[in-house]
Amino acid sequence: MKIIQIPKTGGAEVLELVDAPIPSPGPKEALVKVGAAGVNFIDVYFRIGLYKAPLPFTPGNEGAGVIEAVGAEVTDFQVGDRVAWGMFRGSYGEYVSVPVASLVHLPDGVDYTTGAAAMLQGMTAHYLSHSSFPLKPGDQCVVHAAAGGAGRLLVQMAKMRGATVYGTAGTDEKAEIAKSAGADEVIVYTRQDFAAEVKKFTDGKGVDVVYDSVGESTFLKGLDILRPRGMMVLFGQSSGAVSPFDPAILNQKGSLFLTRPSLAHHCLTREELNWRAGDVLGWIGEGKLELRIHKTYALGDAAQAHRDLEGRGTAGKLLLVP
Repeated sequence: MKIIQIPKTGGAEVLELVDAPIPSPGPKEALVKVGAAGVNFIDVYFRIGLYKAPLPFTPGNEGAGVIEAVGAEVTDFQVGDRVAWGMFRGSYGEYVSVPVASLVHLPDGVDYTTGAAAMLQGMTAHYLSHSSFPLKPGDQCVVHAAAGGAGRLLVQMAKMRGATVYGTAGTDEKAEIAKSAGADEVIVYTRQDFAAEVKKFTDGKGVDVVYDSVGESTFLKGLDILRPRGMMVLFGQSSGAVSPFDPAILNQKGSLFLTRPSLAHHCLTREELNWRAGDVLGWIGEGKLELRIHKTYALGDAAQAHRDLEGRGTAGKLLLVP
């Protein structure tokens, strides 16, 4: 089979298409023929060494496909089941053995590309809006990168929960994408000061929560647009990591709350995984949640997919299709 392998950390050029034997599933694993694999910033973080993994390794933390074999202790899944997964690395390949603890069943009517596109970003948007800061009617939030894969889903879920959403985007085209997802106002940050605009929208009072996947370039200014006792939810760093800062600044700006969550800590149990994945995939199947797939790539074009993602010129999900 063909897989993408990373022999050393570095730029997109380290992604190599190589031959490998088809793995055999362990006792609590299922061998899945990959129908599609998602491309995410977490894959970039592993590739550059920000997140550590033993070398060489195959990236890719989500995907969807069909089970071709199961391990001896597997009872909840069987050969022929259509499945999706997140939070398990190794999806950039034609086959992967996945722990069944990470698998969920794909509902009828949800294809592999949709399933692969939904898992990480969809469940991320779910825990942000339902758990990190559980939005309720009347809440006001800022969603940075509101036209991106996770951002656009988060905008939709925030509206489901009755919140007012102020999105940010880098271009007019992306602003329209965020608007189409339901954002009440969208700020084009390349020509507008997002902090000044949000203060204007809120009569200077600030918002209840900022959902920030951008990091370095937006973080400190984002603290200025929170109401007293508001919450900064920093869940990514596409512009770079936030520099260390004195926690006293949170007091000075209004006794603010700060969290740096991850999906893994919000799917600690099978029940949580089924809740989040079930909601996301169910809403997609019912037409209540709309995915935007920006582009699909052949497996051998993984390096280009990474370059496109890092260039921040995409609006929606990137997928590899073996």
